[in-house]
Amino acid sequence: MKRLVLLSAMLMVVLAVRAQSFIENAQINGSFQTDAQVYMEDDGIGITSESIDGKKFAVNGFGKVAYAYGNFSAGIRFEAFQPPLNGFREELKGAGLANFYASHDNGFIGITVGDFYDQFGNGLIFRTYEEWSLGMDNSLRGVRTVFRPIDGVILKGVYGRQRYYWAPYRDRDMTISDERGLVRGVDGEWDINQSIQSLNDAKFRVSIGGSFVSKQQEDQSMFYYIPKNVGSFAGRINLGYGRFTFSTEYAYKINDPSAINNYIYKEGQALLASLSYSQKGLGIVLQVKRIDNMSFKSMYTAQENDLDINFIPPINYTHTHSLPSMYTYSTQPNGEMGAQFQINYTIPKGTPLGGKYGTKLALNFSQVNDIIRDSINDNGMMVLNMPGTDGYKSSFFEASGHKFYRDINFEIDKKINKSWHVNAQYINLFYDMATIEGHVGMPDVEANIVALEATYKINTKNSLRLELQGLWEKINKNSDVDESEKKDYLKRGDWAFALLEYTFASRWFVSVADKYNYGNPFSEYRDHYYTGSIGFVKDATRVTLSAGRQSEGVVCVGGVCRVVPASSGFTLTVSTSF
Repeated sequence: MKRLVLLSAMLMVVLAVRAQSFIENAQINGSFQTDAQVYMEDDGIGITSESIDGKKFAVNGFGKVAYAYGNFSAGIRFEAFQPPLNGFREELKGAGLANFYASHDNGFIGITVGDFYDQFGNGLIFRTYEEWSLGMDNSLRGVRTVFRPIDGVILKGVYGRQRYYWAPYRDRDMTISDERGLVRGVDGEWDINQSIQSLNDAKFRVSIGGSFVSKQQEDQSMFYYIPKNVGSFAGRINLGYGRFTFSTEYAYKINDPSAINNYIYKEGQALLASLSYSQKGLGIVLQVKRIDNMSFKSMYTAQENDLDINFIPPINYTHTHSLPSMYTYSTQPNGEMGAQFQINYTIPKGTPLGGKYGTKLALNFSQVNDIIRDSINDNGMMVLNMPGTDGYKSSFFEASGHKFYRDINFEIDKKINKSWHVNAQYINLFYDMATIEGHVGMPDVEANIVALEATYKINTKNSLRLELQGLWEKINKNSDVDESEKKDYLKRGDWAFALLEYTFASRWFVSVADKYNYGNPFSEYRDHYYTGSIGFVKDATRVTLSAGRQSEGVVCVGGVCRVVPASSGFTLTVSTSF
């Protein structure tokens, strides 16, 4: 008995020491954010109680914590949408533990259970990720394994079901029928230079990779035969020599009828390629892509951005200024062909144009067109994109004359002296609103945009920033439009934007801004969207309070977009991390 008591006491001491080490030697980090809005009626821009569904207050918030100790890590994320902010899907309404995981990785093998995010290659057949600003989360709940048998070789396997807002997961048998399909995938990548010692420092670099992903979903359709298993594969290669880099990936998906592609049985294909050159002061990038029927979802009835298994990378320029970002391109998974060419050049210091600090120049051209679709013979009839058929034929290397988007922009960034910094940008924009935003019959947007920004550093703790923008669109200002279609023109026409921001005491800032749609085709929509903001920033904590009007628009991140309705009221954002 005494021995048992002694052993028990020793065990408790050992466990206490281990528990203390488990806490003291661990790394814990996390982040929290709350976005809250108070909505007010505003007759000036047509905001009524009916247009906001009587909603007076909305909050989006999350908190996540990650723990790491040696080879072990774990994390959780809590979310609350009570209710969701306007522009976010109502299916998000609710609160609870949205994400949790535990992982062990010793460098040779890694295993994660729970909710996880990963990507194979460029994501053409598999990418799970979370984007808070879009309300996007297609995480996979299941098991992820990473195996590294030798230097330069990485093998991955994933298995599970995707998050679908707050819909419950199956608790036990994940192979039985479920509204969401079961996602399974493997990926392998081999960095040849890293594996072969004699090539470690070679100028010529090469890596290759390949992926296979499938979804298994029961056929629950009363009208069409839905394949129970849909497979896809992709291959990629990355080459480098000196300052040149070339990479390309091709993906193929078998027939996958869905709500997105109008229930056709055509196979899907995607190609993405990039060639770049880089040296000090100069960077050149050329990218091309072709997408044909590549929507890949774990539920064939899913719409919009729900349950995407894959990701279509955008290759157009990402604008941060207010006016050009109103017309941000959303990738078209049913078919698109695009190209982007960009040059970044820095005029050296000490030259007449470079001055004391150098001058940065950037030229970008991007354009996306539709693909060509030809009719097919179905039981003696020529049909095009008819449900229940193979849909259409499409030549792989031919682009349609139907243009979705084009952006030509030139930017100059110059630090004049210790006090002044200026930036100027010109943008020539073409935007097919009918296709990208679904406003059928809307004329294309053809606009010229200029953005000027100047920052004056008063001293080490105070600065003043001025931003001016103008957008001039070629549109008939006396358009004869049906009354029911007028709302589609809310953001059309000429715009002016001005912002003045003052930063003081290093941590505080105040700003006032006005976005004025003075050239709208309809006089009742020529409104001022004025805002005022005050904020505080300290280390990783940021608090911002804004009041005023928000214009209708589209928010896009990585080619994935959501619509933001017009609103009026107050917005509070609090974020911090540790």
